[in-house]
Amino acid sequence: MSVLLLGNIEPGTTEDEIRAFLVKYGLPVFDALEHVPGDGSNPAVMLTFRALDPATLRRLLTRIHGMFWKRRRLSALVMAERYI
Repeated sequence: MSVLLLGNIEPGTTEDEIRAFLVKYGLPVFDALEHVPGDGSNPAVMLTFRALDPATLRRLLTRIHGMFWKRRRLSALVMAERYI
């Protein structure tokens, strides 16, 4: 399992738009999406990929990190594993 933090997305971007964007650039469909709370200046989402290991996700994120989408430059970061 791996988690991708996708930051600086356009406010109001839908889950379907995010899914279509990622698939267009060769990433698999995510299993879960969680909006990251904040002040709204840099909206972000956490995307969970259950069947994808972190190393593979790191290779794939180079396709979208720094890309302009919907008038914003995206940031993409693979999060460290969380243990509960």
